[in-house]
Amino acid sequence: WGLVAKVVPADTLIEETLKIGKTIHSKGRISTILIKEAVNAANELPLTEGLKYERQLFRSLFATEDQKEGMAAFLEKRSPEFKNK
Repeated sequence: WGLVAKVVPADTLIEETLKIGKTIHSKGRISTILIKEAVNAANELPLTEGLKYERQLFRSLFATEDQKEGMAAFLEKRSPEFKNK
């Protein structure tokens, strides 16, 4: 099971995979972990329960310093400096 977001030639697969990995790595670690949790839970829960779970995870991010940093960076039009807290 999985999703296809991009199709690339086989000879550029590693390069493109590393680019995507770097993009994911540049995001907040806490939010990345919770995104993965939500995606994995989606395979096991009915749609309504999965959406409810996703909302709970999303709301929990508002208790983190990284959420505040991300919002401030967005408003100030700068790159965020996440501290994984």
